[in-house]
Amino acid sequence: MTKTVNHWIGGKTAEGTSGQYGPVTDPATGAVTTRVALASVEEVDAAVAAAKDAYATWGTSSLAQRTAVLFRYRALLDARRDDIAALITAEHGKVHSDALGEVARGLEIVELACGITTQLKGELSTQVSSRVDVSSIRQSLGVVAGITPFNFPAMVPMWMFPLAVACGNTFVLKPSEKDPSAANLLAELATEAGLPDGVLNVVHGDKVAVDALLAHPDVAAVSFVGSTPIARYIHATASANGKRVQALGGAKNHMLVLPDADLDAAADAAVSAAYGSAGERCMAISAVVAVGAIGDELVAKIRERAEKITIGPGNDPASEMGPLITAAHRDKVASYVTGAAAQGAEVVLDGTGYTVEGFEDGHWIGLSLLDKVSTDSDAYKDEIFGPVLCVLRVDTYEDGVALMNASPFGNGTAIFTRDGGAARRFQLEVEAGMVGINVPIPVPVGYHSFGGWKDSLFGDHHIYGNDGVHFYTRGKVVTTRWPDPADAPAGVDLGFPRNH
Repeated sequence: MTKTVNHWIGGKTAEGTSGQYGPVTDPATGAVTTRVALASVEEVDAAVAAAKDAYATWGTSSLAQRTAVLFRYRALLDARRDDIAALITAEHGKVHSDALGEVARGLEIVELACGITTQLKGELSTQVSSRVDVSSIRQSLGVVAGITPFNFPAMVPMWMFPLAVACGNTFVLKPSEKDPSAANLLAELATEAGLPDGVLNVVHGDKVAVDALLAHPDVAAVSFVGSTPIARYIHATASANGKRVQALGGAKNHMLVLPDADLDAAADAAVSAAYGSAGERCMAISAVVAVGAIGDELVAKIRERAEKITIGPGNDPASEMGPLITAAHRDKVASYVTGAAAQGAEVVLDGTGYTVEGFEDGHWIGLSLLDKVSTDSDAYKDEIFGPVLCVLRVDTYEDGVALMNASPFGNGTAIFTRDGGAARRFQLEVEAGMVGINVPIPVPVGYHSFGGWKDSLFGDHHIYGNDGVHFYTRGKVVTTRWPDPADAPAGVDLGFPRNH
């Protein structure tokens, strides 16, 4: 019998009542293994109501209480990391080692939340005027929501709710309906760690659930990670409803390779950054920009390495890359490769038509490498979100940076060079929010913030780090004047001398 994933509301499982369900497939086999309840507006209202009730006490709880829960939560997540990773592999398809890496990166933010006491310290200025002090404090917002993508079903939620609840908020999570089980396990473990009922809720669903959260008057802020068109819609809709919004969108991340670069290191980096997690990550390198005469040699080295990648089920230890999330997404990714030659590209590797013996119905695609790609081609302009790497040729460093800066996206970027001066210029001149120097996927550690520029971010705040803390809190400034005790009215003796 097909398993059903229900909601998690008020500290317990809440069976879906809408009568609507979505299929969850095993990408390696193509078989529907699970159905997920899709929330109605009323079910979203119930989750928000549970969060609002919980905020009445959690919002005034002590920092000591919150951090005690988070330390226990971190220990439970660490003990259960294999179980979380197995759920990710079963529903997303990524290989187990990749799923474990996802959990580890999520744990970084839980660890950051464990130290929230130092992040929430305010400021004080004394004696700004006679007996006047001014202090600045940060306070929680109330009920906040997170809408997260399919490609990191554990990590991206953990980029949001640990900091949000550490700051004193309560949280409603709407994860991707394509791989929902990891989110429920994260919530169950939070309850086991002692998080009070209603502080963290999970509602599954589609656009109905999303729109209900965006419109709900009791939701103070919305965090989102996904594609640029949806990020733009989330930002516009939630902002129009008076909510604070951070909406992280899509990407077309470039890697500039200068003629002096270590080409073996650059090729290794390009293969891991383009094809890791089957290219289904917003920080994937999808465009390599080769400067000068190195293009042919670099493409040959990338091809040599790409041809050795083992593709198979995510739960097979021999697999280095798994399938794509759905058959429809696989077909869309393949269409960029099949149409590339007609738009002027040289198809060095064609991964379309790839299958795995014994798993023929899985959502398989091989690695594709496109050389001499035009900036006018669809394969370059669109975020493919699959294992397709485009190589573009330019004559100079300046040409390369100009090409990259002309892109509407500005999420992550990288340069490979041995020249420190060139690297320094690049980090200042490139228009992107995250820059790697001889690092292909420059995802910041937890205590720095993650976020892009241009069409890769809508809203002012990046996610996690200091920006995350600021997003989930709001500032208040208090100006105080107290009379000197020695000036107390006659007849009131506070023990102060009256000889001043």
